[in-house]
Amino acid sequence: MYKLAIIGYPLGHSISAAIQKAGFENLGLEGGYDILETPPEDLISRIKYLKTNEYNGFNVTIPLKVPVSLFLDDIDEYANFAGCVNTVKILEDKSFIGYNTDIYGFKSAIPNDVNLLGKRASILGTGGAARAAVVGLSEKGIKYIDMYTRNIINSKQTLDYVRAKFPKIEFNVYQIQNIRSLEDSAIIVNATPIGMRGFMADEMPLDRKDFDNIDSNAIIYDIVYNPQKTVLIKEAQSRGFRTVGGLDMLIYQAIRGIEIWTGKTPDFNVMKIAALEALGS
Repeated sequence: MYKLAIIGYPLGHSISAAIQKAGFENLGLEGGYDILETPPEDLISRIKYLKTNEYNGFNVTIPLKVPVSLFLDDIDEYANFAGCVNTVKILEDKSFIGYNTDIYGFKSAIPNDVNLLGKRASILGTGGAARAAVVGLSEKGIKYIDMYTRNIINSKQTLDYVRAKFPKIEFNVYQIQNIRSLEDSAIIVNATPIGMRGFMADEMPLDRKDFDNIDSNAIIYDIVYNPQKTVLIKEAQSRGFRTVGGLDMLIYQAIRGIEIWTGKTPDFNVMKIAALEALGS
């Protein structure tokens, strides 16, 4: 039996347990998945708990994706690129290997017929999710990325980091309060929590007038998955835009996590049904 968990704070909104349970059942494997609320000040004691209580691995969510790196023995290339970790495998010798499956999830949720080679993307936000989006978009061949932030000065570290990691991509940063024309963007990504249930759920990171300047063929991608249809997604769909919701990204990253822990791949549709049921959709 696999013993797994998720750590972060708060975790009241998490549907990870339902998704993971469906994935393990689909594979015919036994797996327990514990919800372990962990404020940042409790991270050290939580790591000790996971190491000494026979866990095989765990997921990491906000606000611990960066600080958990201090306790890892090694990380994969995606975690190195993104600068944060969301999945950890605990080996038999109790060493911790960190992975970033958000990038895999982000990239996999983009429909296969979408061609982003040499095009421009706009990312709203400059946090960990934005970094995952940058890596995923780089692998899709994006040439230009405009990043929008509430505070350009505080985002300097992230911008310096991605510019150094991806020198072939041209990055620009702007104040999110003053959205520039989005007409040249082939994909617009909300990598902020705006629109999430319990956090500005009735709002979106764009003004309605901003949609007037977006190319009709552009993709609107919202990483928020709860609710499944955010205000941003609803507005985009009402105007005829093609959209990608955060739920598919969440499921693809969960699938990758199970692959890391077990070496087996569960069925996407089975896990999505479980996710929709957990969301009450």
